[in-house]
Amino acid sequence: MIKRINKTINSYLFKQLVKTLQKGGITVLIIGLLTQMSLAQDKTLTLDEAIKLGIANSKTLKLSQSKIDAAVSQYNQVKDQVLPTGSASFTFDRAQIPANTLDLGASTIHLPDGANAYIGLAGINEVIYGGYRYRYAQLSTDLLTQVARLDADKDKDQITYDVISAYYNLYKVLQSQKVVDKNIAAVAVQLQQAQRFFDQGLVTKNDVLRFQLQKANIQLNGIDLESNRRVINYSLDVLLGLPEGTQLKIDEIKDSGLTPAPLSNYLDTALTTRQELKQLDLQNKVAETNIKSIQAAQLPTVSVGANVYYIDASGNPIPQYGSYITPLTIGATISWNFSSLWTNKNKVASAKIEQDQTTIRKSITVDNLKTEINRNYQSYVMALDKIKLLQTSIAQAGENNKILESKYQSNIASATDRVDAQTLLYQAQIN
Repeated sequence: MIKRINKTINSYLFKQLVKTLQKGGITVLIIGLLTQMSLAQDKTLTLDEAIKLGIANSKTLKLSQSKIDAAVSQYNQVKDQVLPTGSASFTFDRAQIPANTLDLGASTIHLPDGANAYIGLAGINEVIYGGYRYRYAQLSTDLLTQVARLDADKDKDQITYDVISAYYNLYKVLQSQKVVDKNIAAVAVQLQQAQRFFDQGLVTKNDVLRFQLQKANIQLNGIDLESNRRVINYSLDVLLGLPEGTQLKIDEIKDSGLTPAPLSNYLDTALTTRQELKQLDLQNKVAETNIKSIQAAQLPTVSVGANVYYIDASGNPIPQYGSYITPLTIGATISWNFSSLWTNKNKVASAKIEQDQTTIRKSITVDNLKTEINRNYQSYVMALDKIKLLQTSIAQAGENNKILESKYQSNIASATDRVDAQTLLYQAQIN
């Protein structure tokens, strides 16, 4: 009665709202918005669409791209180090000379009370030979940029894996809900039949209660599945960058029918394509480059430069002929910090230790990858075997269910046998 009253009130309020909106001439707009909102709450996705959305909206990949940009920027900064360096300066000096008389015996020199001086300097310098340290610096930062790109590729693979896992988990839950709904409908029919038999005195109340208990148990499983569906659906919405209220539906997934290749094929593929191993190879090259860079610091440096001076001792800052001089210098410099011959040996040793550690880490990673691939391979093969067995179990349980259904309707089989047959079929379908 209360529901009927509420429905009437809601209908009346909705009609009043429509009349009000019609006066403003925006009914069509509001209805269109409501329709769009309704459609936004329900979305059917294929696996490829889900992966594309996950990659496009991933905050992790945006952070990875930022790391790549930072590595490229660092590389460009190192490239700038090989460019010539230049500087320019202009200085004004004012000198006051309180004691401005020099008595030299035979002669006396009188200096002015004060004097101004304008000094300008412009110079350019370029390193001709630096022991290849700049080249090694460029090579090192370039390798680190490649490591950052591989790190982004690894993040992309991980996001793809997470999307696929969530997608299949949601698919399994939705399929299980279909099984639950189908079995609830089947048990409801059996319950009605049992109730009719009870009314006719053909079965006991206990038989009716068994079907009621079976229905309740299936409904409990349905509640758990719905809770799992909401959790997975919400997580997938966040992962794909969709509005959190979007209810996802899974496009039908077809069995690929692929048979597993030998384990060695997957091991070989992993050892040549996994990003972790590529990163470690690059890091090993970085360590090798660092060793060469440290050794290059022991070599001399040759540079050339040119300087132009402007010296004006007149009181007028504007250059006037005869009041200033402009010396021009061109030179070459050879410098050698030969103390690095004995101070850098420990740095070289430390860099070699880092390279050895990288080699050991790669060996550990290879072992972990082999273990991971073997574990997943065996799980996959086992899953295929289980699927074949379960398909046979479903067929057998279905046949058994039909036989006992016919016997129960003929009042030959008990309610317990009937419930057990339905339970076996239900469990096989869920599995």
